[in-house]
Amino acid sequence: MVADKIIIEDTQLTNLANGNLPNDLHVERPVYGQEELHLASEYEKPTVSIGEAVRDKYNSCSCKTFLQQLIPVLKWLPEYNWKQDITGDIISGITVAIMHIPQGIAYSLLGNVPPAVGIYMAFFPVIIYFFFGTSRHVSMGTFAIVCLMTGKVVSQYSTEEKPPESVDQANWMEMLTHNQTDNGVIEHQQYPPIAVAITVTFAVAAWQLIMYVLRLGVISNLLSDVLVNGFTCAAACYVVVSQMKDLFGLPLKKRRGFFSLPLSIYDIVMAIPLANHTAVSISMTAIVIMVINNEIFKPWLAQRTRIPFPIELAAVLIGTASSYFGDFNAKYNVTIVGEIPTGLPAPTLPIFSLLPEIALDSLIICIVSYSISMSMAIIFASKLHYDVNPNQELFAMSLSNFFGSFFSSMPITASLSRSMIQQSVGGVSQIASIISCTLLLIVLLWIAPVFEHLPRAILASIIVVALKGMLMQCTKLKLYYKLSKWDAFVWLLTFVSTVTIGIDVGLGIGVLASFFSIFTQSHVPYTCLLGVVPNTDLYLDSKRYKGVKEIEKIKIFHYCGSLNFATKHTFKNHLSRKIGFNPNELLTKLEQNKNALPLIVIKCIIIDCSAITYVDPSGGDLLRDLSKTYEKLGIRFYVATCSGPIYETLKKCEKYDEKEGSLELFPTIHDAVLYAQMNENIQNNVDTVSNDNIGSVEENRRI
Repeated sequence: MVADKIIIEDTQLTNLANGNLPNDLHVERPVYGQEELHLASEYEKPTVSIGEAVRDKYNSCSCKTFLQQLIPVLKWLPEYNWKQDITGDIISGITVAIMHIPQGIAYSLLGNVPPAVGIYMAFFPVIIYFFFGTSRHVSMGTFAIVCLMTGKVVSQYSTEEKPPESVDQANWMEMLTHNQTDNGVIEHQQYPPIAVAITVTFAVAAWQLIMYVLRLGVISNLLSDVLVNGFTCAAACYVVVSQMKDLFGLPLKKRRGFFSLPLSIYDIVMAIPLANHTAVSISMTAIVIMVINNEIFKPWLAQRTRIPFPIELAAVLIGTASSYFGDFNAKYNVTIVGEIPTGLPAPTLPIFSLLPEIALDSLIICIVSYSISMSMAIIFASKLHYDVNPNQELFAMSLSNFFGSFFSSMPITASLSRSMIQQSVGGVSQIASIISCTLLLIVLLWIAPVFEHLPRAILASIIVVALKGMLMQCTKLKLYYKLSKWDAFVWLLTFVSTVTIGIDVGLGIGVLASFFSIFTQSHVPYTCLLGVVPNTDLYLDSKRYKGVKEIEKIKIFHYCGSLNFATKHTFKNHLSRKIGFNPNELLTKLEQNKNALPLIVIKCIIIDCSAITYVDPSGGDLLRDLSKTYEKLGIRFYVATCSGPIYETLKKCEKYDEKEGSLELFPTIHDAVLYAQMNENIQNNVDTVSNDNIGSVEENRRI
């Protein structure tokens, strides 16, 4: 083995003793080929034994560890600091419970279900998430986009009709489910809205469980931040338009199917003359007050206390009292929330026969809700230095939705606004959610009917004001355009297709656009020719670094990306373009006329593989074919800086492929350059490094 020799002057030793890097390093070592370096360094491919891996996994696993991973509360609850953290969790839980009440009632309207459903969502599923979730700070429950997507399915498969007074709820559901003609033939099936909603929740839970079993927690990565940004901004437009009916008191029917948003906007414009002036006054007053609170009073209050003023609850209470004493519904025809039952809902089975029809819709809701929740969980985990398990989050959300589907709940998702409040007011664990559930239980048992006279215009105002952040995401398009034209393309296509065609179609188009962006960019790799920094062994892009010089008669080609069956032609074309000629064309001319071959000044081509991430057998064959092609023109072809896996792939190709020829490999570009200069008698007119003898090279590098 040949050891590197580092010679440092006395003054530099002083710098090293003081913790400073030396200005100059003088290194003496042989010029290595890849095989010689592997031999000198005792290179050995790592072996993976399945038996050893299984044994190590088995030895590291115990019943206690398994239970703690399956039920994370068993791990963190015994370590909980009750004296230090419980006060913050209590304050956080109370604050979040106050937010749940108006948001739950309001977002139930988006799902086309009774107003109590939003509060059920903040109670039943959250209890299950407490035991199985790994995020300490996300607030699970209602979320505008997911409620809207659920409401779309509900409106498609349900009827808004109420049962006649002479028919009880069970018989009415039976009549809807088996809606027959006079001949006894089933014409179509319709269900009560809440029955469709819980079936969607059950289907979403089933999809999440399947994803958990298949360990597909990473599926959230399919939705990039840019795609989610454009999609949620477009979906927020749907939410705003859906609330115009209650904001203005308009007699509108819901549009379904493709292009529903543009058609709904047309309906709103045509119905504006029929607006209820009282509803408009209530909406505008509530919106102005809440905007003033959010933009002026809230920042002022945040400097003095961590607990925000519950403006949404205040709007609900004031609106309810005003409507009750002013009898808005009877006198001014203002639509109110209506009956809210007390107590807890009885367990109800989903409509299993409906599951095949809503499978695709529920899968989309599953992916969107999980991606949003997971992104928020990662934000808080990164900020507060703890880990979340993507697959365990799938399992927690699945069980939460399964439980909630039997108790009149829509699919749950983490809310950014509630989660931010839960963390900012001092919450440190999901105990805050249990405190919140306790208060919401009191509301469900005794207080909920108080809100029966609440004008729906107030709820619509709360929803619209809460969506300001999502709507303002459109301002990021300019930033995306500056950072990456492809990101701007994905955002714009996702937004436009979602707004014009539909939510589910827009999301699908956005995912396809993201894949197309990735695929296209992978086929347009970064390539360049490298030049040497004088008096060093550093090689940089000659187009970007004006101080480097290309070495005479040597072309060093740098390729960034993977080299496989799909990109090998791109690699070949870029190489020909950079060196200035196509070798196959020259060989064709040579075959036709041996005197037609022009003078070629290039004596050596070096391929820099330092940025090549993957090479498949097709890529290995291409490199060997290129080597033989250039050899016919008298040009040496070297490959340098291969990583271990790429080196092993190339050697496998040489060993098992029947094609003749092998590649000359070097551990660094500099080794390849010096070897070429020594063996091809290439005159060095660039100040690289001294080359006093064939056996070794002295490298001078300035740091």
